[in-house]
Parts: sequence; C-alpha cells; structure tokens
Amino acid sequence: MVLANILQSLSGSVNGVYIGQMLGTDALAAVAGMFPVVFFFIALVIGVGAGASVLIGQAWGAREPHKVKAIAGTALALGGLIGLLAAALGELFARPALMALGTAPELLPEAVAYARVLMLSMPLLLVFILYTQLLRGVGDTVTPLLALCLSTAIGLVVTPALIRGWLGLPRLGVVSAAVAGWVSFSVALAFLWFYLRRRRHPLAPDAELLRDLRIAPALLRAVLRIGVPTGVQMVTIATAELAILGLVNAYGADATAAYGAVNQIVNYVQFPAISIAITASILGAQAIGAGRTQQLPAIVRTGLALNLALTGGLVLLGYLLSHWLLGFFLTTARVLEMAQTLLHVMLWASVVFGMQAVVAGVMRASGTVWVPTGISIACIVLVQLPAAHLLSARFGLKGVWMSYPVVFVAMLALQSSFYLLVWRYRRIERLV
Repeated sequence: MVLANILQSLSGSVNGVYIGQMLGTDALAAVAGMFPVVFFFIALVIGVGAGASVLIGQAWGAREPHKVKAIAGTALALGGLIGLLAAALGELFARPALMALGTAPELLPEAVAYARVLMLSMPLLLVFILYTQLLRGVGDTVTPLLALCLSTAIGLVVTPALIRGWLGLPRLGVVSAAVAGWVSFSVALAFLWFYLRRRRHPLAPDAELLRDLRIAPALLRAVLRIGVPTGVQMVTIATAELAILGLVNAYGADATAAYGAVNQIVNYVQFPAISIAITASILGAQAIGAGRTQQLPAIVRTGLALNLALTGGLVLLGYLLSHWLLGFFLTTARVLEMAQTLLHVMLWASVVFGMQAVVAGVMRASGTVWVPTGISIACIVLVQLPAAHLLSARFGLKGVWMSYPVVFVAMLALQSSFYLLVWRYRRIERLV
C-alpha cells in the first residue's frame, strides 16, 4: 500500500516536473491553485471508501463474500455520482472559484483551462481511487499497485507528448497534464475490469457486482455511518487548505509555486503515513469481523512502530535532499530557496501526523468515528487556522507553515487521550 501511494504521488509529481521544467514557474503556479479543489472531492470519496472498506473488512473477516459485493456496489454507485457532480461544478464554476481563491490575474486564463479539463476527468479519478480502497478492504494491495504502475507509466509518456506535440499531437500547454490524467485513469479502470474478472477476484465486476451497482438504502446508511464523519473531516481539511492557500496567494505567484512544490514533497512523506493508518484500520476491521478483538492493541502498537521507522526515515531523507528534490519542480533560484525554507519548517511533523492517524484509524475500524473526527475538526478549526493567521502576521509566509506542527501535535495528544482513557474500555461489536 505504501508503494502504491508513493506511485500515486509520483503521477502528480511527474506532471509537476514536466510543467515546471517545460512550461515554467507561472504554469506550475496555475496548476497548484487546483490542489485544494481536487482534494475536496477526493476527500468525499475517501470518506465513502473508508466507510465501505471497514464494512468490507468486517464482512470479509466473517467470510461473507456476497455481502462484500453488495457493500462495494453501493459505494461505487455513490462514488460515481460524486464524480459526475464534480465534473458539472467544474465546468460551470471553475473561473469564479479560482478568482475567489485569489489566483493571480496573470495566471487565471491557464488555471481556468486546466481546471475545466481536470474536473471533467473527476468521475474516472474518483471511481478509480474508490475501487482501489475497496480492494484493500479484502486484503488485496497488489492489484491497486499494478493499476497505479500502469496509470503512472501512461502519464510519464502522454504529458510531455502533449506539451511538446510529439507524433503530431496537439500542443496543449498546461492542459496537457489534465488530459493525460483522463487517458491514464481510463486505461487503469479498463485494466482493473479485465484483470479482476480474469482472476475471479472477490470484487471482480461480474454479473453479481453489476447487479449490486446501485445505492441500497440499508447499506448506504451503514457506509455513511463511518464515511460521513471521515468525509466531513477530509472536507474540513480541504476547506482549511483553501484558507491556507488564500493566505499563501496573498504573497504572490512565487509563493503559490513554492506552495505547490512543497506539497509534492510532503505528499511523499504523508501518504505512506496514511497508508499505515489505513492498513491498521483494515486489519482492525478484519479482526473484529473474525471475533478477534484482542488483536487490536497489537495492531495499534505495530502501526505506531512502522510509522516511526518508515515516515521518520522519509523525513530524514526529505531534509537531506530537499534542495535537490524541490529542484525537480522549481527552476527559479529565489522560489527554490523559499520552498526549501518552508519545507524545513514543517516536514518533521509528518511523523506526528502519522501517529495520530494510526490511533484514530483503529478506533474507526470499530465504528467509533465521531469522537476522532470531532477531535480532528476541532484542532483544524480552533488551532490550525488561528495559528496560521497569527504566525503569518508575526513571521510572514513561514508562519503559515508553522501552523502544521502545532495542529498535528494537538491532534496526537487528544486522540491518544481518548484512546487510552475511554475507547479501549468499550465493548466492540460488528457493524453489519
């Protein structure tokens, strides 16, 4: 799962490298402005996937394959509807949304063009992300990795081909990355369709799953019981990120470009941390479904140890290689120096972020979602956003990034307190 998420990050990073190196800093800034918007819709689907994967994990642990497919059908139908909504909203409101975010006027035409094409690809992207989440619910992490390898390889070829107009293709500029995404996710979904059917996979799109590809009210309620709090948390993070981007945009196009480059590096560190938390949650759900709840404390301890070793190791590499890594995205010396300073301020806190995610993830596996979600939302709204404003007023652009360590430490302290003092004494039962 860690390898798959690194590949998912690599796909976006490769596009960032191509755009930054072949089209320049302004083009990279135009693309960076869409990050919080895309994250908003991905957050909704991750919420759905979190709820569905917990239920699938419990059903799989209890050896109920028909229930697994019924849950997957409801989740995929809902994910497809969210994707269609995103595409429609992107076409209608791309320009006013980017203007409201304070996108620099000189970046607006390219940013709008990129946004519209990107949002049209959202149904494919969101269904792809959701399908890989569901596969992990039954313990299959290899198939998502293969699909992401294929998707990433296609992006590596198609994006520069459209930027330069190779083989007679049109030269599409900034829009090239969005078009390449559309192509890569289409091929990846087609691969999943044929590969899963050939292997007779429990989640293969066969006649039974296609019959279940509808929103079943009872299963929807069970998915949303876990998915809504998780989705609300992710949406809150996305909304907070919009507010952070607004603060960053006030410092000009160079700051926006630095923001985009720093996010690329941070993703490589935080996605593995998230992967460990998701794995802990899935294993917790399977243990609950199999009636082995005594394994839950060991799952938490193992997740924390893995996070410290893996995420901590990546943080060290990030500090040692920061100038070289950021140089893939940024060609202007002053912007590169700015981005390096910002990365150094907050990268260490990714270890803290991963630890709180593991603790919260295992609690969610049991259906305890509102308290961990409430803690996260309260920390974002009451700690991060005020800290970002206060610290930016005191320290300038660097102060915006200081708010991330502050909020991650607060989350870890509160999640751990609830886990140790309350949750571990509760009786844990299956949800469906």
